[in-house]
Amino acid sequence: MESKSSDLISLIKSRRSRRNFIFQKVDNNTIKEIIECGRWAPSGNNTQPWKVCIVTHPTVKRMLAELSDYGGIMESAYANLVIFLDKERGYDRVKDLQAIGAFTQSLLLGIHAKGLGAVWIGEILKNKEKVDEIFKFPTEKYELMCVIALGVIDEALESKKVEERERREIDEFIDWF
Repeated sequence: MESKSSDLISLIKSRRSRRNFIFQKVDNNTIKEIIECGRWAPSGNNTQPWKVCIVTHPTVKRMLAELSDYGGIMESAYANLVIFLDKERGYDRVKDLQAIGAFTQSLLLGIHAKGLGAVWIGEILKNKEKVDEIFKFPTEKYELMCVIALGVIDEALESKKVEERERREIDEFIDWF
């Protein structure tokens, strides 16, 4: 059991945002396995208030990319997972948003576990109504939460990144009572 828990802890600690991809197909079954990881995320009253649009078509990717300052990343990724809050499934906004965060993190860990790269793009929220138009979603039913760009990591470009981001020390943000 110790081995499994240390493997999981290593997986969590080694996950990084990846922004450089090579164009290589990611099998639909692999994407479904990743979505399966998200499916098990916790949600209040088990409402599972998420909706995912998996975008691989170049035209739709370009339409999304035009709505973000990170459009180049979105276009270079094999797929973009466009994550929406399904307002009709939800029951409490704060708990629903927490569930979406857990869902998104579970997807990112699933992507990492499959040896792929991904980055969580929240900046596109500034154009959420335009994203709704792309998918013909009514704003009263679905609300854009983020996009996850995913694909095969361009190791050559990623290895050129010398700067490792620092994490705050635990004692900076915990208190014992």
